[in-house]
Amino acid sequence: MIDYNVLLAFFVTSVILALSPGPDNLFVIAQSAQKGRMAGLFVTLGLATGLIGHTTAVAFGLAAIVRASTLAFSILKFMGAAYLLYLAWQAFKTGVSTVSKADVEILSRGNLYRRGIIMNLTNPKVSLFFMAFLPQFVDPRHGSMMLQFFQLGGVFIMATLFVFSIISILAGGIGEKFSNSPLSQKIVNRFAAMVFIGLAVKLALSER
Repeated sequence: MIDYNVLLAFFVTSVILALSPGPDNLFVIAQSAQKGRMAGLFVTLGLATGLIGHTTAVAFGLAAIVRASTLAFSILKFMGAAYLLYLAWQAFKTGVSTVSKADVEILSRGNLYRRGIIMNLTNPKVSLFFMAFLPQFVDPRHGSMMLQFFQLGGVFIMATLFVFSIISILAGGIGEKFSNSPLSQKIVNRFAAMVFIGLAVKLALSER
């Protein structure tokens, strides 16, 4: 088991990292502003679920394959970029909503959750980041290294949920202020589309 003080230091570091501008929190901001607070929260849950996959990959050494294989890295990043471009197209062609926000949220929660998972799992840099970051807090003297990786992954997920939930609430509140204006809805949708395009380009051009 990892020492309590080490876990606390790791949690604080994880919160700071989650607060720093990056693809995931920009994704949450865009979805929350476009679809509301609950949308952002379900995307956040999806992103957190994706982090379980990355934690598992690091614990079992699968991330090393992505780091070693240019092909594997390229396939993952282009899949992620293509998905983001698809989301950009969906946001761009979305018209002014004629149904209530509650109806939209109920109908799309499963899709939003899956969006978060796909967004996270198709970003190979997350696994590479975990592979570089988590081992700094692992000590073989404290027992199973695999168990320690899962402990750290769980703490990182809690920090992500904490920070991204706050971001969802704040961004969703701003989006809701504009929800009654057709022009504002169109602007928010265009903003979300541009964010998705920017993230797709950034991911496609990223290097290991």
